[in-house]
Amino acid sequence: MSRTFSLVDSLALSDLQTFLGRAGRVEDGSVRLIADSGLLAAYVAIFYPVGLHDDTPTVLGLRTFALADGGPFDAVVPVRSLLERLARLRIDVEDPAAPVTVSLPIEVNTVVWAAISPPRGGWRGLEPVPAGELLTVADAGIAEIRDTVPAGTGEQLVHRARAEVWGRPIDGFEHIPAGAAFATHTLGFLAPPEPVRVYETGPWTRLSSERGHVLVRRRAWTLQA
Repeated sequence: MSRTFSLVDSLALSDLQTFLGRAGRVEDGSVRLIADSGLLAAYVAIFYPVGLHDDTPTVLGLRTFALADGGPFDAVVPVRSLLERLARLRIDVEDPAAPVTVSLPIEVNTVVWAAISPPRGGWRGLEPVPAGELLTVADAGIAEIRDTVPAGTGEQLVHRARAEVWGRPIDGFEHIPAGAAFATHTLGFLAPPEPVRVYETGPWTRLSSERGHVLVRRRAWTLQA
């Protein structure tokens, strides 16, 4: 497996750094990197169930980047370690238009959500969602959690409150949980007034804009017939 990948220029390096920085403020965990056919797909987890009886949907953020060089690989690495490497590379950039080679940090092998691979094909288009609607839902959820979860609350209770708020369906778009709105907002994928395109296949729903994608995998018992 390749241990390095080359982004096409320093702008792509900056974009990847921004994406991971936003994701790290929500879930300071890992990023799954898949390089294939000249593209790098970077997946991060925003929400995911932590137990058998946890109804939290799996909500992933995805950005893709063109590659200048490097072999195929599929690796899960710590977000913080990769961010440190990107920051050092930005300091050393001499030609902004030249490719930038990034070496992979040591892999992580215990990330449960990374074993779930969204499908690449079979998506069918649904009614798009106004970006303003997603922003409103995200802001309302953030305010509700802030007002109902006191400082110092135990981690288990905090997770339960977040699961309840972000697992709710969006009014008028019941196939999309509020957590997807939070993800599109937090990761910087919203660009009002442009609506967000929506696609679905099986238990997966994808929200796509020019800035990135949010993928939602719902539990089997939450799917509508």
